[in-house]
Amino acid sequence: MAPQYDNRTMLSADAFAISDYTRYLTPVSQRREQNPIRRLLPFVNLPGMISLGGGQPNPSLFPITGLSFGVKTPDGDEVDISLSKAELNEALRYSSTSGIPKLCSALVDLQGREHGLLDGRGYDTALTVTVGSQDGFSRSIEMLVEPGKDLVFVEVPTYSGALSFLQPYGAKMVPVPIDKDGLIPSELKKALHKELDGGSSDVRRVLYMVPTAQNPSGATLDQSRRREIYQLAQEYDLIILEDDPYWFLHPDRKSYDSFLSLDTDGRVLRFDSMSKVISSGLRVGFVTGPAPLVEKLNFHIEGTNLHNSGVSQIILQKILEAWGEEGFNAHCQNVANFYCQRRDSLAAAADKYLKGLAEWHVPDCGMFLWFRLLGVDDSKTLIEEKAPKSNILMVPGEAFSPLGGRSDFVRASFSTASDEDFDLAMQRLATLIRDG
Repeated sequence: MAPQYDNRTMLSADAFAISDYTRYLTPVSQRREQNPIRRLLPFVNLPGMISLGGGQPNPSLFPITGLSFGVKTPDGDEVDISLSKAELNEALRYSSTSGIPKLCSALVDLQGREHGLLDGRGYDTALTVTVGSQDGFSRSIEMLVEPGKDLVFVEVPTYSGALSFLQPYGAKMVPVPIDKDGLIPSELKKALHKELDGGSSDVRRVLYMVPTAQNPSGATLDQSRRREIYQLAQEYDLIILEDDPYWFLHPDRKSYDSFLSLDTDGRVLRFDSMSKVISSGLRVGFVTGPAPLVEKLNFHIEGTNLHNSGVSQIILQKILEAWGEEGFNAHCQNVANFYCQRRDSLAAAADKYLKGLAEWHVPDCGMFLWFRLLGVDDSKTLIEEKAPKSNILMVPGEAFSPLGGRSDFVRASFSTASDEDFDLAMQRLATLIRDG
């Protein structure tokens, strides 16, 4: 039978708000507490406060005296942005673990616009800035999953970056098939029934998903499936890890409910990233979810890297400030349109050369086409050894397999190459498939 909801307060006939997260946390996470020096930060800037507590370096010794940069507007113009002395000082000093306050405020507003107001949900929410979304994901796994014991339900195929953490960490991964419309709810229910019904109710369990433009398949999770999957999460007491770095690349993203927007219980941690729409090198991501879990993430951050780069954060904050809501949405639409055009160009080249040699589905958005090679049992040798000799680089499907094993799939990215390169790459791939 499904685990009992013995620590939640019932909100409605089918919704429960989690009131105590202790049993969802690993022993290490349960032991994490706030750093006593970090606890002083909110008091430092109070009027009349004399701070002898923290170990802040004296800013007068910082050699950086100014910072300015150019920003392209969604209309194609360029504006110059310069930091004030106060903003530069804030960027160069130690700051709050959760992020520079103005940026956090802007991101909370953004999440409210994208996924519904974060207050009034029956549970407290919070947001913290991370070093890209991968940083938030890896810390969340350490918080919620005890190696060798607890369960992580994952899509098949699964993002290779997640696997690069999950596999050596020793997470017990349970694969769940997907199709062109994303994770299949009936398959998830089968996996949950097999692993949990009649089993121990104290095994922690999380569901990891990339619901929009899934990497590597490109699938965007069907709207009705999102609701089915959330209901299964309620029934089987799952914490959902919603990794959604391609959300802003969907040209019609507002027509979908994110899991964060569906969350009535406080069982969703959402990972967002600015890597695809602002800059991958800034390394700015953010985690949104129930306050007790985000607080534990912050305690983890305090014990490792303290906080994300203040310079990266202030650059992002100033860009969002300069653009405003309308400008940010226009920029996201431009980015989405660009990648959709890139997708169409690669798909056209594939149609030209790969018919009868491969199968694929053209995704709604994203950065990837996911090819199944016909007559090729294992793409690894073909793609890793033969393809580079023909001057094409792609990723074999094995890299996205949670449990390893042979794969006849290959992932091709359409983010940076030109139309001419797409044509030549597909022609070369076709030759490689024919030659075996």
